[in-house]
Amino acid sequence: MERRQIVRLWQQGDAAVLVTLVRAEGSSYRRPGARLLLSGRREYAGTISGGCLETEVVRKATWLVRDGAVVERYSTMFDDTAEVPFGLGCGGVVDLLLEPGDTAECQALMEAMERSLADNDVTVLTWLPREGSRLLRAVLSSGGDFLFASAGLTEPALVDARAGVLGRDWIENMPEGVFVERIVAPQRLFILGAGDDAKPLVSMGALLGWSVIVMDGRAQLARAERFPEAERVVVSTSAEVLRIRPKDAVVLMTHSYEQDRELLAALLPLRPRYLGLLGARHRSSLLVSEVAVKLERTVASCCEQIYAPVGLDLGGDGPEAIALAVIAEVQACCMGKLGASRRLSAEDVARHVSEGGASRYLQAQCALDIAR
Repeated sequence: MERRQIVRLWQQGDAAVLVTLVRAEGSSYRRPGARLLLSGRREYAGTISGGCLETEVVRKATWLVRDGAVVERYSTMFDDTAEVPFGLGCGGVVDLLLEPGDTAECQALMEAMERSLADNDVTVLTWLPREGSRLLRAVLSSGGDFLFASAGLTEPALVDARAGVLGRDWIENMPEGVFVERIVAPQRLFILGAGDDAKPLVSMGALLGWSVIVMDGRAQLARAERFPEAERVVVSTSAEVLRIRPKDAVVLMTHSYEQDRELLAALLPLRPRYLGLLGARHRSSLLVSEVAVKLERTVASCCEQIYAPVGLDLGGDGPEAIALAVIAEVQACCMGKLGASRRLSAEDVARHVSEGGASRYLQAQCALDIAR
């Protein structure tokens, strides 16, 4: 979300100073890559600390870059004798790169950030300014093509940089004096089902800066005005129109057993990073068992891809609590931080299937359509 806010401020055409956290030692509230953009009107977007550095940095930023880009070091260690007591207990040291907003290098970085928001990953390499040398920058597309290179960069330097990025050596072990970062497109979250319970899920996903896409075959529900924070609202019953990729997250919540069954069968071969299925364990078990037969797969292999019951077990009730549980699970899964979840096993499915068939979930008309 911060990236979106920074790009939005930059698009107003009044960028004065861009501040980037390029190194952190010890405890730090933000990690390298955190940014703050200051406008000529003294407005700013983004943060580079927990609030203890922003005021001082904003106050001095324009003066600090009067002769060009600089790297400034700030300590957040507690020191009540310091002139400016940044040390509010964070307990670390950070290096901040401050660069004027009117240079070709800053323009290239902002365009790269804007490009990433349009679903294009980029890699940005910044040769940090030091005594006797100015800031230099190169921007590479996901395919390794140079989108920008500072005039001061030599051909051998660019060849080495490209090889380092494509081989990931420079990403995993940054060379001395070079800040390398991959700016990836926002997480895409597909919500299949446009009932009222999808609204808080859309809002929370958008709050995190994700690209949220809603799809439903019912035109009276799949309307943009019902989901103003969604990037797209699609009227369709086919998952094919969405072009879902392995890095995407999908939540299936149509409240129609038949629609869920068809969509689940279409989604499993796409292997999205997260595939959540809303509904009771018994209902989900029946869906998985039927879809496994249709796809000629084992129930166990299907269960490995599906998060059902959807969401972390956080407690609470109602659409907002469920949305929070789902968003938390998607975030943890996509960040590789997911611990225990409530996923079905093949044994669970077999037990629930033995309790009865799917007839109780088959309706000629979805409850969401009634009284509309």
